[in-house]
Amino acid sequence: MVQRITEETFETWKHLRMNKSSFFLPEQGSTIAPDVDSLFYFIFTAAAIIFLIVVITMALLVWRYRRRSQEAGLTPGKDHNLKLELLWTIIPTILVLITFVWGFKTYLKMNVVPRDAIEIKVTGKKWMWIFDYPNGTNSLNELIVPAHRPIKLLLSSEDVIHSFYVPGFRIKMDVLPNRYNVTWFEAAGEGEYDLFCAEYCGTGHSRMLGKVRVLEENEWNKWLEEGALKVNENMPLPELGKLLTEKKACNTCHTHDGSPLVGPTFWNLFGHTVELSDGSTVVVDENYIRQSILDPMSQVVAGYNPVMPTFKGLLRERELDALIAYIKTLKAEDK
Repeated sequence: MVQRITEETFETWKHLRMNKSSFFLPEQGSTIAPDVDSLFYFIFTAAAIIFLIVVITMALLVWRYRRRSQEAGLTPGKDHNLKLELLWTIIPTILVLITFVWGFKTYLKMNVVPRDAIEIKVTGKKWMWIFDYPNGTNSLNELIVPAHRPIKLLLSSEDVIHSFYVPGFRIKMDVLPNRYNVTWFEAAGEGEYDLFCAEYCGTGHSRMLGKVRVLEENEWNKWLEEGALKVNENMPLPELGKLLTEKKACNTCHTHDGSPLVGPTFWNLFGHTVELSDGSTVVVDENYIRQSILDPMSQVVAGYNPVMPTFKGLLRERELDALIAYIKTLKAEDK
C-alpha cells in the first residue's frame, strides 16, 4: 500500500522533473536531481500544510474560547477524543512512511554506482581540487565530464577534511584524509556548474572554488586525448601566466596588488630580497620562483605558514615559464 501511495504521489510531482531552476533550488544538472527535488517539495508542502492547519486551528480556538467577561466560567473539561487522536496519529504515520520509502529509493539511486561508470580520482588539498582521469590526464579546479554517462568520483584529501559539493547535481560528499569516499552522478546535458568545498578547511576555504564542465561525449573524448594540461602555444608567456594564476588557483593565496593574503604577494616581488623562515635571505629570481612552485617547503618566506602545496607534476614546462614571466611583469613602476 505504501509503495502504491509513493508511486502515485511521485506522479503528482512529475512536473518538477523539468530541467529548470526554482525559487528554492538551482538548475537540475543531473539525472538524480529531479528525484531529490521532488522529495524535497513533497516534504516542504506537507510540512507547510500541517503548519498552516495547526496555526489556523490555534488562532480559531483562541478566538472562540477567549474570556468575554469576568463572570464567564471555565470551559467544559475535555480530556479525550478518539477520532481526533486517531487522525493526528494515522496521517503523520502515513506521511512518514511515504517519506521513508521515497527517500530510501532515492538514497539507493544516489549511492549505488552503475557498473559502466567512468572513474575519476578527486583529490582535495588546501585550497584546490585536482582531478585525475583514466588515461593519466589531470586538471585543476575544473572537472570535465561527458554528458549522459555515469561518472564515479573516488575522493580523498591530502591534508584536512573537505567536502565536494555541486548544487546543480544535488551531490555532496565529504573528502577525508587517509581514506576514500565514493559518489557518482550522470549529467543530464551539456553545461557548466559551480563546485564548492562545503566543509571549512582553513583561511582559503571560501576561495576553494571550481567548475564542472559537461561536454558532448565525442568532444570529451577528444579533450581527453589532447590532455587537460594542453595550453595555447601561441599565447604570450606573461598573458598565459596571468591566466594560469586563475586556473591553477594561485590567486587564492597570492595577490597581484600588494595586499596581504595567505602567501606573499606577487606584486613587485621579482628582483627583491626576501627573508626566509630560517633567518637567511634570498633574491627572488627565476630559479627561486621555480623552486617555490615545485618544492614550496624548501624556502618559506618569514611570517608565512608553510601551507603551500607542490605543483610538481601539475604544470608543464611552458606553464612554469609563463608563471615566472607574469610575476616578472608585476613591477612597481607599472602600477
